[in-house]
Amino acid sequence: MVEKHFSLLKDYETVRAVSLKIIEPLEIEEMVVQPTTEVSPIKWHLGHTTWFYEKFILEKLGYELSNNASYNLIFNSYYKSAGKHWEQGKRGALSRPTVDQIIQYRKSIDKKIQNLSLDELKKIDSLLIAGLHHEMQHQELMYMDLKYVKYNEVIKTPYIEATLTTQQSAVEGWQTIQEGLYIIGNTSKHFHYDNETAPHKVHINECAISKNYVTNGEFLEFILSDGYKRAELWLSMGWDWINNNNIYAPLYWHKKDNEWHEYTLHGEVKLNLQSPVAHISYFEADAYARWKKLRLPTEFELEVFDRITSSSHSRVSRDNTLHPQAIRGQNNELWCWTSSQYSPYPGFKPFLDSLSEYNGKFMCNQFVLRGGCFTTPKGHYRSTYRNFYLPQQRWMFSGIRLTKDLHEF
Repeated sequence: MVEKHFSLLKDYETVRAVSLKIIEPLEIEEMVVQPTTEVSPIKWHLGHTTWFYEKFILEKLGYELSNNASYNLIFNSYYKSAGKHWEQGKRGALSRPTVDQIIQYRKSIDKKIQNLSLDELKKIDSLLIAGLHHEMQHQELMYMDLKYVKYNEVIKTPYIEATLTTQQSAVEGWQTIQEGLYIIGNTSKHFHYDNETAPHKVHINECAISKNYVTNGEFLEFILSDGYKRAELWLSMGWDWINNNNIYAPLYWHKKDNEWHEYTLHGEVKLNLQSPVAHISYFEADAYARWKKLRLPTEFELEVFDRITSSSHSRVSRDNTLHPQAIRGQNNELWCWTSSQYSPYPGFKPFLDSLSEYNGKFMCNQFVLRGGCFTTPKGHYRSTYRNFYLPQQRWMFSGIRLTKDLHEF
């Protein structure tokens, strides 16, 4: 038991260090801006993940909250039961606490966690594990948000100085999913989110899912065939969205000297036609699938696809490459849109007590994405993981897999 909890504290130390490593290349000014409502300032992520440990773990153990009124207001994301929270779109309007003050806040909470007694750790070990996975979610969000922040600068600079090298060796063909009843959802005793349960049976008709992501070159063909101008390809809300917002290409694409370029975490590069197309909204993914006379997979089909594809949990070193690649055998380069509305599974039960608001309250008007992405922390992803976003959102690392039906009635 002592060894288990010692290991948990080592995991805590490791996860916390990753968040600080992510901000190493950034100037302070890059951590405080908020160019749009859905993107939070990087400093807020550092404060919020720290508040999570303090609010849901230390307070439960009887510790007094630091800067109780102000930090509880500023760093509470959406937990209504934890009190009033600051409006998401106005997080960038606050100059205080400063980045330095948030770093000091992190250090003080880290010290308290590291000094917990064995008896205290026994009481909150499951909450601490949830907190680690929560911070890993935010580490992925930090990459998404800082990319959007840097892209919206007039003077654009790369996040990582290393030249973007591409590894193009995509798997061709289709993975057949046999017709049958499949158990969907998490059955393990290891950590998983409440929205991954309860396990239940789902009938899937025979289909085939593309082993490769839709590439930039393939999506460019859609653009050149006036895909963004053909109303018959778009859902009604999607058609309104592209016209009201002048959407004509994926996020981060632009033309320069009559050539397509893409902004990446490595800076601006010429569009690589073999790389997976990224930063796609559900509306765009759905329109592209319709143009190809195919469809998006359901989340259940993608879970089975991920489960039966042997390399689905393999990883490529990302020390010098922060961009999706068409790498043979890699299935978790981008989160892929599904046609499934985000809703509770039969028998769904939210986390108990303080974390009951973690997932269930968002089960409305969103679509599920599956598969993980190149910034998903190692050890955080699993085949039952359900990500979810609004259909117009695309600043996240989202892509497209296509599906064709093989079932004959």
